[in-house]
Amino acid sequence: MTEAPGWKATAEAHKRAMPVQRLVGNGMDFADVDELHRLADTGRPWDEIAEELGERNLARADAALADGHTTTARSWYLFASACFRTGQVPLTDTEPRKRELYRKLIAAFRAAGALSEPAAEHLTVDTPAGVVSGWLLRPAGVEHPPTVVIVGGFDGWREEYHLGATYLLDRGVAAFLADGPGQGESRLFHDSRLTQDVDKAFETVAKTLRADHRLGHRVGIWGNSMGGFLAGLAASAGDSFSACCVTGGTVRPAEILDRYPRFLAKVGPLLGIDDPEQARAALERHRLTPERLARLRVPLLVVHGRPDRVFLIENARALFDAAGSPDKRWAEWPDGDHCVYNHSHEKHVLVADWFADRLSVARAHDGAR
Repeated sequence: MTEAPGWKATAEAHKRAMPVQRLVGNGMDFADVDELHRLADTGRPWDEIAEELGERNLARADAALADGHTTTARSWYLFASACFRTGQVPLTDTEPRKRELYRKLIAAFRAAGALSEPAAEHLTVDTPAGVVSGWLLRPAGVEHPPTVVIVGGFDGWREEYHLGATYLLDRGVAAFLADGPGQGESRLFHDSRLTQDVDKAFETVAKTLRADHRLGHRVGIWGNSMGGFLAGLAASAGDSFSACCVTGGTVRPAEILDRYPRFLAKVGPLLGIDDPEQARAALERHRLTPERLARLRVPLLVVHGRPDRVFLIENARALFDAAGSPDKRWAEWPDGDHCVYNHSHEKHVLVADWFADRLSVARAHDGAR
C-alpha cells in the first residue's frame, strides 16, 4: 500500500486522543485496542483498521447467536460497536464514511441491546433546543427505578459511556445514554446543534423520562469532559434534576483552545459554525458563572484528575466551590488523566454508588417531582 504523507504524525495524534486506557475503560476489548494501535503504526488508515476489527467481532457475535450463546453474542456486538465508534472519530462530518461507520455502530449496539433484559430502547426526544437521541437502559427486576442521564463531550459518542452505565444498572438505577444537541447521532442525522439554550434540551429529556410510567420520578445527570459543563448547566437551570456528577469538567469549555488551538476543528461541527473565529467566540459564551452555579442546589459530585490538561483542575474546582449545593463531594486522583480513564473501575464504582445513594431516598426538594 502507498502510505499517506504524514501518516506517522497522524497515527500518533490518534493514539494520543484515544489512548489504551480510554478505549478499554470505555468498553473496547483490549486485544482490539492493541491491534488498532499496532496496525496504525504501519501506516494503515485508522478508520479502515477499526472497521475491519468491528466486522470481525460482528462475525463472532453472529456465530455465537446461531449457537444459542446469547450472552457471548451480546459481548461481541458491544465490542463491534466500540470498534466502529472508534473508527469514525477522526473523520469529518463531510466524509460519507463517518455516517457509514456511525450507522454500523448503532446497528451493532442495537443488536447487543436486543439481547439485554430488559432490552435497550432507542429514543429520540424533540426539544426546544434540538433533537436529543439516546438509549434507555433499565435494570432487571426493578420497578420505577431512578434514572441517570449520561452525556459526553465535544465528540459526544454516547455509546462510549455504556460500560459506566452498567455500574448503575447493577445498583438498580436506569441510564439514558444521550447525544445532546451538536453531539453524535443528534448532529449527524438530525442536524441538532449546541446553542445557548441547551439546558432546555436536558430539561425536556428529564421531563420525558419522568413521564415514562416504568421509571421513577428522580432523574440525575452525569456529564463527562465538556459534558460535565453541560451537566452543571442543566442542574443549575431549575428543578429538573435530583443529583449531578461532573467528571473531567470545567466552568469554561473554551479553555481547551488555550492549549490545543487545533481542537477548534471539533468545535465548529458541535456548534454548526463554519468560521473558526466565530466558533471560538460562540464557545467562549458558554460559561458557568458563579452566579449561575449558586443556583445548583442538588447533590453534586465532581471527579477530576490533577494532571488533566484538557480541562485544568482549577477550573473544575471553581465549579465545585461556587456550586450552591449543601451536599457536595470532591474526588481527586493525583495521577488521574482526563476523565480519570486510567482508574476506570474505581471511578465507576464511586459514581454509581454515589448516584444510588442520592437517588434511592426521596429528598425534600423532590416532593413536587
